[in-house]
This record gives sequence, C-alpha cells and structure tokens, in this order.
Amino acid sequence: MLLPTFGRPTMTTVAREVVTPAVYRCNDKVFFEAVNNVDEVILASPRGFCAGVEMAIKALAWMVRTFDEPVYCYHEIVHNKIVVDRFKSLGVVFVDDLDQIPKGRPIMLSAHGSAPQIVAAARELGSYVVDSVCPLVTKVHHEVKTRANKGYRIVYIGHDGHEEAVGTMAVAPDSISRVETLAEVDALEQFNEPVAILAQTTLSHRDWKDVADAVRLKYPQVWSPGKSDLCFATTNRQGALMQIARECDAIIVIGSDNSSNTRALEKLAKDVGCKNVYRVNDASELPKNFLGTVGVTAGASAPEELVAEIIRMLAPTKGVREIKIAQEDEYFPPPRHIRQLQTSIELVATTMLGGSFASRRIVDDKKTAASTVLALLAN
Repeated sequence: MLLPTFGRPTMTTVAREVVTPAVYRCNDKVFFEAVNNVDEVILASPRGFCAGVEMAIKALAWMVRTFDEPVYCYHEIVHNKIVVDRFKSLGVVFVDDLDQIPKGRPIMLSAHGSAPQIVAAARELGSYVVDSVCPLVTKVHHEVKTRANKGYRIVYIGHDGHEEAVGTMAVAPDSISRVETLAEVDALEQFNEPVAILAQTTLSHRDWKDVADAVRLKYPQVWSPGKSDLCFATTNRQGALMQIARECDAIIVIGSDNSSNTRALEKLAKDVGCKNVYRVNDASELPKNFLGTVGVTAGASAPEELVAEIIRMLAPTKGVREIKIAQEDEYFPPPRHIRQLQTSIELVATTMLGGSFASRRIVDDKKTAASTVLALLAN
C-alpha cells in the first residue's frame, strides 16, 4: 500500500480581476504576452469543477495512490475526457459492466450514482469499494424511494441513457416514468395514483422548466420537492454564462460531449443569441478565427488548467476580465470508505513514525483542490 502524496493548491482561479493590457497573470506571474486578434477574454464565474466532481476526483486519487494497479471504476468517474485519460494513464480501468472486473479488485462507483443492485453487486465483487455518488444525486434517489413507498407515480425529467438517469430510475423502476420532451409528457397516461415530479440534477433550467410546467399542467396536484433537484452548480454556471453572453462576439464552452451540463451550457449560449459558440475539450480544438471579445466558461467536470491553457492560446490584447455572479463555498467531504482509508493510513503513519495520531494527518481534504491533485498525479 502506498501513502498518498497530495500537495497544496498553487492556483485556485485563472483570473480574479481585470489584468493589465496585453498580459495575463496567474498568482502574479506573467503567463504570456498577447499576440493575436482577440481583444478581451471575459471569464464566466462560477465555472469548472463543482463540489461533487471535486469530491469524486480526490476520492479516486486516493484509490490510485493506495492500491496497486489496476483500480476499476464503474462508468467514467466524471464526464470529462481529460480527467478520464489522466486516470487511465495511472492504471485506472473504466468499465460499463461489472462483469469486466475480476473478483477481488478495488472498485469505485462514479459520481453520477449507480443502481442499488449495482452497488450491492460491486460490494460482493470488490476487495474495497467506494461509492463516489454526488450527495445531490443521493438526495434524488432518496426522494424516489420515499415517494414510491408512499404509492406515488414518479415523473422523472432526465436524458435517455444518461448514467444519472439510469441509476435514479433503477431505485424504483416500477413506479417511475422518464420524460425529456413536451411530446413525451403529452403521451403520459392519466395515472390513478398520486404523481410526483423529480429531475436529473444536471439539466438546463430552461429545458427543465418547460417540461416541468407541462407536467404540472397535466397533473395539477403533482407533488414536488421543496427545493429544486437541479444542481446549484449547474444553475450558477448557466447564470454566469447568461451574464457574459451578450458582451461576447464568441463563446468557448470547455468540456466533453458526453457531459450533460456542458452541452446545456453550449445550447444556452446559442439560445441567448451568440452566433459563434464552440465546445472544446482542450486548446488543441480551438478554431483560429477569433476576433473581438471572447467569453469562456467550463462545464462542471472540466479542470481549471484547461481554462488557463485556452486563455494562453487566445492571448487577449486587453487582458482578462472575470464576471462572478455567485460565490461557491460548498464542500462535500470524501465518501465514507475514503474517510476510513484516510484514518487507516494515518494510523499506519503514526505507528511507523511515532508521535501523536493528530500530528499524522496526511492531507487537509477541504483545502486541497481537485485540480491540484490532478496536476500532481500527472507528474
């Protein structure tokens, strides 16, 4: 077993304020001098990693640093190609079927949430199993189970085939109907039992609202949770994008095609009238024809290092301006089995090195950014 080696963050945001013309600064260090035809970059804030993604990435990093290869992960840990490729290079094997995992290997379950039978089967199969499901998804799973046990018919708004939707529907498959469009709502029958409405956490608020309104119109007595199922991070990123969109000649959305919240950002940018919208995985996919003011945002599973890389390539002559609409201080602690792992490692360190248990704390998880962990894993 190897002791994890995580460092302290060296970069928390790409740019916190307007910087001097022609120079982009990070932690007071010159990153580059502008050389092309982009006048200004406007950064949407919040952007990038949400609290659930932070938790999941750091949890998988603990698995990688603790166990010998291979560590298996059921589904991609998060929907981002760069993150997934980074972990693949460290010996993580991503699978979509538990039958692909040999018995007795460490297993992580992805942040999107897994079906109850998958969780149970993984615990039978794996030597050490960590469920890194986002707490906001867990809340929806709990609501599904509770409403189903009370005899409700659940109308669930979610994307067909998305891992989160699949896992959520498996909580009560006989009591749930998935819809995504107004036509699908119209096709629903008039149920005899009471109706509840729940949703995938990463939906676009605009898309969700139209479908949710149609459900409420069809079932006037429908039950809904007191607080929206939509993830606060998803909502904040969309709000920040709307704030900058009308100032921009082009918008770059950083994130992978299989990321629901990234696609929602891309669609939103087009819906609010920006004619030049580009979704990219990284700077290598940038087109070469940017002019004027360019807006930049990132999906909830896109690392901040990609934002810095893209700004370096754009090289705005008038610098970088960040517009922030909300301060995100939410923190999700590590999954229970990661906390147990941390405690075990700290006990080993205390035994081997002497001293008090409290003095052998390996890492302050709350103060360690997932982007920093990813960068360290690459070295």
